[in-house]
Amino acid sequence: MIDIEDVKKMDRLDPLAPFRKQFYNAAHEIYLDGNSLGKLPIAAIQLLENTISNQWGKQLIQSWNEHWLELPKRLAQKYSLLLNASKGELILGESTSVRIYQVLFALIESGKYPKQLLTDELNFPTDLYVMQALTKQFSLHELKIIKYGQEIEAEISILKKAMEDSPGIFCLSLVSYKSAYMYPMKELNQWAAAHQSIIVWDLSHAVGAIEIDLKSTETQVALGCTYKYMNGGPGSPAFLYVSNELQEGLKNPIQGWFGHQKPFDFVPQYEAAQGLDQFYNGTPPVLSLQAIEPGIDLTLEAGMNTIRKKSVLQSEFLIGLIQSELVPLHYQLQSPEQSHLRGSHVALSHPAAWQICQALIKGDRNTPKIIPDFRPPHFIRLGITPLTTRFEDLWWVVIQLKSIVESKVYLHFDSQKKNVT
Repeated sequence: MIDIEDVKKMDRLDPLAPFRKQFYNAAHEIYLDGNSLGKLPIAAIQLLENTISNQWGKQLIQSWNEHWLELPKRLAQKYSLLLNASKGELILGESTSVRIYQVLFALIESGKYPKQLLTDELNFPTDLYVMQALTKQFSLHELKIIKYGQEIEAEISILKKAMEDSPGIFCLSLVSYKSAYMYPMKELNQWAAAHQSIIVWDLSHAVGAIEIDLKSTETQVALGCTYKYMNGGPGSPAFLYVSNELQEGLKNPIQGWFGHQKPFDFVPQYEAAQGLDQFYNGTPPVLSLQAIEPGIDLTLEAGMNTIRKKSVLQSEFLIGLIQSELVPLHYQLQSPEQSHLRGSHVALSHPAAWQICQALIKGDRNTPKIIPDFRPPHFIRLGITPLTTRFEDLWWVVIQLKSIVESKVYLHFDSQKKNVT
């Protein structure tokens, strides 16, 4: 086992170490949730206090003109810079589920692609739920879910064959929520385009963790949340990207007043705004939008290239410790070993995974409390967030995972899973 002093030296040499101080960090706690909710930026506290006390409290309705109406578009520009999207190709607001529904509905109705929805068994369940509902709504053939027979990696040859045999509208998660497997985005976009298909990419477990260039990867549609690696806060709004060349002929199925050409004329007849602006719906969630900005600012300041380099170093460090210290104790690595196939969390499994997670969270007087997360049936996810995660944090989690099994302390914990993990 590597010496703790050597690990601390790695943290001292880390170019991203100063960013950790810009987040709220609880004492005697290591946060490795992987990644259901990113940490709170200190600047978000100050920003929300000002929004509540001054903009809402004192200025009231004036704040719409002075601060809030342009807020979604200003933030969209920053996300466009992060993802290399052109002007008018990205909007912010609503939830990921709403955005998936909107854009899949629009693509089906447009007639641009065969009317068939397809996905694979690595995709996030919510995406499947939306696709199942749309399949019924449009009386399509049953949703096709491509099977691989395992939960770690997509089998690209099987995926490509499905596009050949059943062209249509595919929805895939760029980084799998369980294993962190990362798809070859450009390769699959090109294959889809050559076979009368399109891929709607869910970037929720990827944005802020890996470098994403929507132009160079020839991506046509993408969306994702902002509360994981982007640290936007619980339930923070999602983004939607649609390339300029695809926007013509797409119609928003939810005709909200902010998607109107002139929302403040209050005319009874709906007239859709130009381009992607028509996909705005109701009143923007101002407090949630305000909370997004510090996270995107810190990410842009750090730079995705630097963030990704540290993510790879830390995940390789962690995987090395898992293989040497934990595999002999019946843990199994459930993430790809090759870094180019992996996002920024590492999954491992154990027959008593849920009980082990509880033991980690409980901690004791001599060790820090460690927050992982659990995904059924037996996955322990360890999230690496390079702006806040230290090498020492990863060293400690391996020490604890080893101790919990060797001492059998996990047997003291309930085997029944709670709702939020």
